[in-house]
Amino acid sequence: MGVYDLTRSTTRGLIAGLCRPTVQGLDNVPRTGPLIVAANHLSFLDSVLIQALMPRPVAFFAKAEYFTGAGLKGQLMKSFFTGVGSIPVQRGEQAASVQALKTLLELIDVGQGVGIYPEGTRSRDGLLYRGRTGVGWLALTTGAPVLPVGLIGTERLQPAGSKGIRPQHFTMRIGTPLVFAKTGPNHSLPARREATDAIMDAIAALSGQERASGYNQTKPTE
Repeated sequence: MGVYDLTRSTTRGLIAGLCRPTVQGLDNVPRTGPLIVAANHLSFLDSVLIQALMPRPVAFFAKAEYFTGAGLKGQLMKSFFTGVGSIPVQRGEQAASVQALKTLLELIDVGQGVGIYPEGTRSRDGLLYRGRTGVGWLALTTGAPVLPVGLIGTERLQPAGSKGIRPQHFTMRIGTPLVFAKTGPNHSLPARREATDAIMDAIAALSGQERASGYNQTKPTE
């Protein structure tokens, strides 16, 4: 068993034992081929939960600081996030965001599964915010199926302002894949917006969240 499989298996076991999550819709997950997992975002732990509970590898971005910390703690964090398949990315810089999408595109092109939060950052008030169109760009550029995921209750695992993790039951609902016509990168902005809105509608139906009218804003500490 490789480092990835071992880390993922161990994490899944811990999550199952401590949180006893409800996972619905695993049969909707394509086992092979390119895949875009699009989820709502309530907790720092969401990526790890999805990576551990999905039946196939899904590459999510994680803040670059998680890979560059000093000392034993820094090394452990780097090993863990590398082990679950996370990709370091600088947050809050437009150039870095463009490069992030290009990185996801490269992974999709070789048939891998990638994860993205269309809201951009986690919701601190429980509302589902308007989706940013990067997910629509990926879907139309690649033609890869988009798997909507709704997370419920993950914010209770690490409440705002808390440094510790509190085992709590949560639910992960996986919807039917959405397939958009592959247009390549030269598609219209309205088409990208329409695809993004369709993806957000699917996520909302799974998560049951109240919708916000605008975009979520990244906090200085995120």
